[in-house]
Amino acid sequence: MSYDPYGSDVLSPGWKDAGRKVVPDVAAVRDLVVEEASTGFCGAITRIEVQTVELEDYFGKKRVFPLGGSYLIDGEPVNLVLPKKAPEGGRARTASGSFAVADQKARVARASRIFVEGRHDAELVERVWGDDLRVEGVVVEYLEGVDDLDAIVREFAPDRRRRIGVLVDHLVPGSKESRIADKVAKGPFGQHVLVVGHPFIDIWQAVRPERVGLTAWPSIPRSIEWKHGICEALGMPHDTQADVARAWKRILGTVRSFADLEPALLGRVEQLIDFVTEP
Repeated sequence: MSYDPYGSDVLSPGWKDAGRKVVPDVAAVRDLVVEEASTGFCGAITRIEVQTVELEDYFGKKRVFPLGGSYLIDGEPVNLVLPKKAPEGGRARTASGSFAVADQKARVARASRIFVEGRHDAELVERVWGDDLRVEGVVVEYLEGVDDLDAIVREFAPDRRRRIGVLVDHLVPGSKESRIADKVAKGPFGQHVLVVGHPFIDIWQAVRPERVGLTAWPSIPRSIEWKHGICEALGMPHDTQADVARAWKRILGTVRSFADLEPALLGRVEQLIDFVTEP
């Protein structure tokens, strides 16, 4: 066997690309946060055209850029492309991983409801499970905290055909939330109500930290309002409620499917959907 000290033919096809990093294609979808590399403008995608995308930054400023390869996500270069249509004969999937139902109109709303603790919780559930919920006819409403949950349940008066599912933040043993959930479960409508929760201090933590450039969500001292502390850790403005809202919009924009969320949330939401839709 002969030995070639120079390896294969350096002029063979593809020699120019040897060792070059491949820049991945990423579908340009609404709310995806990207940075336009040549200008440094960072924002969420608010509109997609055939050849351009519109970005809106934290302060509401909008700019239009061409689709292509001059973008960064989490500091890594990407090539923004138009979202692909489902292949002929194939089945598209929703953000939750379910098979999409083609040409399905939203079902008339069921009497059953899912309540979530906070507007951000509702927006995250809509982003990942919205298509599924519309097919099932399930309405999601948000609570301003769970202190009045027992009264809300009594007013709703659920029954076998009109159930309530509730998603609670920081539902851990010994917490105020767990005591409220126990009271509801032992009340007159307990068998028709399912209260589940996740262990996170806030729904923001249900987003995988690597999606926002962290290895783990930081621990915030009790003396600092949690969301303000997170914004500061991420280098985002946090002086006003509008600043916090923009920070959440940026975090939400990194969520494209169930794969961007922690399993501790995924299982609980699926459990609630099953509960309020079972015959």
